[in-house]
Formats: sequence, structure tokens, C-alpha cells
Amino acid sequence: MEKSTDRNIIISASADGLGWCMATFLLDKGHTVYLSDINQQKINEIRKHPLINKRIFIDYVDAGDSASVKKYFESISSKISSIDALINNVGIAGPTGPMEDLLIDEWQQTIDTNLNSHFYFTKYAIPLLKNNKGGSIINLSSTAGLFGFPLRTPYAASKWAVIGLTKSLAMELGEFDIRVNAICPGSVSGDRIDRVIKAKAKSLGINEKEVKEDFEAMASLKMFVDKEDIANMAVFLLSNEAQRISGQVMTVDGNTERMN
Repeated sequence: MEKSTDRNIIISASADGLGWCMATFLLDKGHTVYLSDINQQKINEIRKHPLINKRIFIDYVDAGDSASVKKYFESISSKISSIDALINNVGIAGPTGPMEDLLIDEWQQTIDTNLNSHFYFTKYAIPLLKNNKGGSIINLSSTAGLFGFPLRTPYAASKWAVIGLTKSLAMELGEFDIRVNAICPGSVSGDRIDRVIKAKAKSLGINEKEVKEDFEAMASLKMFVDKEDIANMAVFLLSNEAQRISGQVMTVDGNTERMN
């Protein structure tokens, strides 16, 4: 994306963490971001930003609730008639444990958040992308969407489904010059992976240091990736340099070799 080109980009789950990191990278390129999140405290913090209601717009949205997402897009459509891109970033780690011990509500929440949210956001974003005569959709999957992941079946299932969604939409929307790609991060440094490590250590009855070292050993580079690495890939996929890239699964993971 050239700095002189102001593009309208929607990013879900973007008041903190990876979503906010991607937003700041895109703001730095001169673009306008339409953000949403369920964390009201973080939303309030962003509303103090000097670019609020100029190049940053943010609202509370429960991404797993279709009515909440629909209301959000109605608000956006009252401001602009088209968008250049959608980044489906929302996702949760889900429960850790054997399948037979998982609660049905835990499974449903993971699917609602990690998969159904992508459907809701994309459904309402497509008309705005078509009004733009083209654009880009980026879906955040995971290397768990490429491997089996014991003790994390709801998460893995949702992330595999995101890749299927991506491949299908790339075929469906290509004639409208709308590109659809997925990014598969490996283990990303931060609070989420720390919580996952803690939960797995508890489930297996071992110490957290051992679990962390095993997670690092899953990748050829023997290290976690940073959220900035993922943001750089998103910026590239939204750029003119990637205008012939669609239907692809881009891993940013240090080359994952296994997930168990």
C-alpha cells in the first residue's frame, strides 16, 4: 500500500493485541481503520487517540453475535459506501483438555467466535467491497489449521474451517476483483500463548517452562513469532505488490513441524 493512498479498512477484534498492531501499521501507511472489539476498557482508551473519528473509528461489537455485527455494519454504511479491505482478526484460544471433558458451551463459544464471526463480518463486508469494484479480505487462521492439535480440538477445528472459508471465497469473489487470503500465525508471543501454556501445563500436570520449551521446539526456528511479524504480512497482502495473490494460506510461524 502506498502512503499517499488512503484506504478504508475494517479490522475485527482490534482494540488490543494483534488487531491493534495491524491497525497502527496501516495508520502509519496513511489509511483509515474501522475497528471493533468486545473490550470496552480498551475501546475507551482508543477513543482518546488524536486520530479518533478522523482516521480511527471504533465501536463495541460482539463478533460472535450476528445482530451485533449487522448493527456495526449499518453504522459503517452510514459513514461510507465502500471499503477497500476486511481483516477478520477475531479469535479465542478456546478450552484445553480431552474432547470427552470439554463443555458443549466451550465448544460453541469457540466456533461462534473463531468461525461464525468471519461469516458475519464477511457477509456484510462483501457489498461494500463490491461497491469499491474490488478489494481484499484477510482471514486469520493458525498453524493449528494445518495440523492436528491434541487437547485443542475446538480451536483446531475452527481454524481448519477458516482455511476452507478462505479457499471457497477466493473462488466465489474473484470475478469481482476481491482477493481472499489467510494468514496462519505460529505461536505468537503475548498474553494469549501464556494462557495456553498455563492451561496445557495444568491439563498435563507438568510445569509451564517445560510446555513453553516444547511449543518453541515445534518450529524449525525454535522461537515464537511477534505480532509485528503478522502485521507486516497483512500490510503486504493488502498492498499493490500482492494484487495477484488470492486463495493462499500464508504461514508466519518459523516453519511449524508438529503441533503435539
